Amino acid sequence: MILITGGAGYIGSHVNKELSRKGYDTIVLDNLVHGHEESVKWGKLVKGDLSDEDLLDDIFGNNDIEAVMHFAAYAYVGESVEDPQKYYLNNVKNALNLLKALNASDTRHFIFSSTCATYGVPEEVPITEDHSQKPVNPYGRGKLMIERVLRDYSEAYGLKYASLRYFNAAGADPGTEIGEDHDPETHLIPLVLAAASGARENVEIYGTDYPTPDGTCVRDYIHVSDLAGAHIKALENLKRTSQSDVFNLGNGNGFSVREVISAAEKVTGSKINAVEAPRRPGDPAVLVGSAQKAREILGWQPRYDDLSAIIETAWKWHKKNR
Repeated sequence: MILITGGAGYIGSHVNKELSRKGYDTIVLDNLVHGHEESVKWGKLVKGDLSDEDLLDDIFGNNDIEAVMHFAAYAYVGESVEDPQKYYLNNVKNALNLLKALNASDTRHFIFSSTCATYGVPEEVPITEDHSQKPVNPYGRGKLMIERVLRDYSEAYGLKYASLRYFNAAGADPGTEIGEDHDPETHLIPLVLAAASGARENVEIYGTDYPTPDGTCVRDYIHVSDLAGAHIKALENLKRTSQSDVFNLGNGNGFSVREVISAAEKVTGSKINAVEAPRRPGDPAVLVGSAQKAREILGWQPRYDDLSAIIETAWKWHKKNR
């Protein structure tokens, strides 16, 4: 049995589907603040919050939990700057509640949904796992705190973990059963597709004077189904080796904002109105990661390395559900 916290959310629901496809039984724990009940199409849903320590003790006490995959977190960078208390209570304190309950049980495998935001402004690209970690916002700092907690718990209590540092998750389940549905939506590809469908008047380009080929920010996009596959690989590696580790998850290719808009126009057949806007504070010019370590150690191979193919899956889901 795998416990998936935040399994009603974007990435968690795709991981739940992949786990179920691989034959694992799952329990999804989600407070449904940002998750969607209809996205939990596999396993058992428990509606609740990680602040409820009695509920956590009940889940671990009454189920044979083989491993935990922890996705439950707030993930709006700007909001984390405006309201850091909200983020530290939910993303750090509640994660400690989860680890406390896990530590009192026989469960010893933990997969952590981390982020490239722990690196801060990159000193070199592509970013490797040994790059210095200097997060520039409370969201990234909270994720880094839990990475360090996991390292300490591993040494003190024998917990075995994998911290997976995502770059830009994108796309949707190729079967269109689940997809990306945030409120508010801040991710570029769904915003671009909303503009293509007429649900939005335009999409904003924040900054056009970056030191990149076309002046706009460059990001590494990784398909959400490839992310899901990496979580299974990480769990299998933990079970096989009992070695804790950290892995970047990205395609190793960078695409600018203008390139994403252009690719979306080709996929959708629609002209997308783009409006230039000032830079947002803290946005690095380029964020591209090296996932060579995950490829070599986990045997992970992304299937979607083409930007248009990633956008096509998102557009297919968007048309069906929007």
